[in-house]
Amino acid sequence: MADQPLNILIVRFSSIGDLLLTTPLLRAIRTRHPDSRITFVVREDMADTIRHNARIDDVVTWRRHSSLTDLADRLREQEWTHRLDLHCSLRSYRLRRMVGGKWTGYAKHRIRRELLILTHGKMGGTLGHVAERYFAAARDLDVTPDGGPTEFFTTPEGEARAAAFLADQQMGQDRPLIAIAPGAAHFTKRWPEYHWIDLVQRLGPDRDVVILGGKAEESIGAAIADEAAGRAVSTAGRFGHDVNGAILKRAQLFIGGDTGLLHLATAVGTPVMGIYGPTVEAFGFFPYHAKSVAVQHDLSCRPCSSQGSAKCPLGHHKCLVGIRAEEVIGAIAECLELGAGSSRVNAANSQRPQ
Repeated sequence: MADQPLNILIVRFSSIGDLLLTTPLLRAIRTRHPDSRITFVVREDMADTIRHNARIDDVVTWRRHSSLTDLADRLREQEWTHRLDLHCSLRSYRLRRMVGGKWTGYAKHRIRRELLILTHGKMGGTLGHVAERYFAAARDLDVTPDGGPTEFFTTPEGEARAAAFLADQQMGQDRPLIAIAPGAAHFTKRWPEYHWIDLVQRLGPDRDVVILGGKAEESIGAAIADEAAGRAVSTAGRFGHDVNGAILKRAQLFIGGDTGLLHLATAVGTPVMGIYGPTVEAFGFFPYHAKSVAVQHDLSCRPCSSQGSAKCPLGHHKCLVGIRAEEVIGAIAECLELGAGSSRVNAANSQRPQ
């Protein structure tokens, strides 16, 4: 087997940010084993996140809520030299049993993560960045992190559509373009709409703003654009990752919450400003080797969740309600002046919940 090219199976079903954070590992494997064949299993609705990644040979998709049987049957058709589980969920464990063979995974540190939440950061320590924790699953492949960022590969078609859209909307043609993403999967990770409107208005007439998001952000995107006096346009629900990635490449800066679009921005090399509420850096999901600034308030009730939730456990949502637009504006120059791959955490206005 040593003389044969490696045939590597990698499973990570979702989501956008988690998938993008696998790309430093993919790059390391391809660099260390250039003749290997890498197959990546991903959820069908998330496949565009890694579909055009130049490090991957084959993308196998699985439809959400469908049976794993057909997927397992497809995977058993090949002889794999290495099987990497980068999801380590009940579903991926089921798939591992059905496919058979030796699998390797990584530590999710569930107990330490719960300690971080239950003690609001007083116990549990720092879990380490997940982009590097993934490397534990590749311990038999002799790879180590190379210090580089995440990656997202756009296509010529996506680049052309992005350029045509921005030109048609007269956005980013003779003024710097700022990209924002006001949405998040869970309520407690969303900066309030009125703060977004205030921010876009404060960005002033010398900058253009493009609002990104999915179908769920169509309403808030339209509301923000309506208040922007012609200096903002919303693409929420209009484009997929390919075009959004190409738009982000043209942006001077990205501003958003703890979402997949933040990681998409870092993956195309755009400086990012993350507005953080319930989640903290210790979980290991902050921007990876990117020009980034984290805007957050040091509350005694943070973190309260690793992924966000439907409502604030204490009912006040001060972690995000309390962050004002002027704080974000004030951090823009700082973010743009950072060197490549550097980051800063602004933990201003330390408060205690009443």
